[in-house]
Amino acid sequence: ILISQSGETADTLAALKEGKAKGAHCFSIVNVVGSSLVRQSDGVLYTHAGPEISVASTKAFTTQLTALYLFGVHLGSVLGRISEDKARELVDDLVHLRGEMEQALKQDGAIQEIAKEFMHANDFLYLGRGINYPIALEGALKLKEISYIHAEGYPAGEMKHGPIALIDENIPVVVLITRNETYDKIMNNIEEVKARSGKVIAVAEKPDDDLLEKADAVIEIPSTNKFLMPIVSAIPMQLIAYHIAVLRGTDVDQPRNLAKSVTVE
Repeated sequence: ILISQSGETADTLAALKEGKAKGAHCFSIVNVVGSSLVRQSDGVLYTHAGPEISVASTKAFTTQLTALYLFGVHLGSVLGRISEDKARELVDDLVHLRGEMEQALKQDGAIQEIAKEFMHANDFLYLGRGINYPIALEGALKLKEISYIHAEGYPAGEMKHGPIALIDENIPVVVLITRNETYDKIMNNIEEVKARSGKVIAVAEKPDDDLLEKADAVIEIPSTNKFLMPIVSAIPMQLIAYHIAVLRGTDVDQPRNLAKSVTVE
C-alpha cells in the first residue's frame, strides 16, 4: 500500500516499481487524479482532499487517515474479522466525526495562548503510545517544517532509552493522551517529565483532575472510537505548529527549503 498526496514522489514510485518487479499487488492511496502513482498502481483509493496549496500537508494527512480507516473496515469485513453490524457502526462513527473535529477546532484560541507561552523554545519533544505515536510524529514534523524549531516524536515507551536525557526546564514535551489501554502508562511518562522539571503540554481526551494538576497546559479533545482518535488529535498538533510559526514570523504556507512534491531522489 503506497500513500502519496501528489502521486509523484520519487521514492514512492521507486518502491512501487520494486514491488511490482517482485510480483506484489500494489494499491495506492492518492489525492491527485491521473498522477504517475495512479497510472502504475493495480488499484487506487482517492482521498478527494482537493488542491492542497500549502507545502505542509494538513487536509491531505487527514484524508489519508480517513482512507486508511475505511480500507481497514472494508478489509476486516471482507475477511470476516468484523460483523456487518460492526462495520456499519464504524462507518457511522466516521459519518459523525465532523462534529468531533469542529469541537477540536474550537480549542484554537486556547492553543494560541499556549503557543505564546512556548514560542521561544528551541527544542520540543512529542510523545505518544500505540495508535497515538504516529500523531506525535505528525506534530513534531509540522512544528519543524513551519516554525523551524527542532522537534522529535518518540514512542512514549522509549522515553527512558535516550530522550529522557534531554528533558529539563527549557524543553516543552507535548504528550498525546487518550482514554485507552495506555492511559496509565502515559500518565507515568508525564510524571517522569515533571520530575525532571520538564514542561508538559497535554493533548488529552477527558482530562481528569490528576492530569490538570500535573500538566503545564492542557488541550482537551473530544471522544470518538479509538480508531478515529488520531484524526481528531492531529488537529491540535497542527494548530500548535501553526500558531508558533505565525508568532515567530515564518511563512507557514511556503516554508524554506521545502517543496510540495519531492520528485527527485
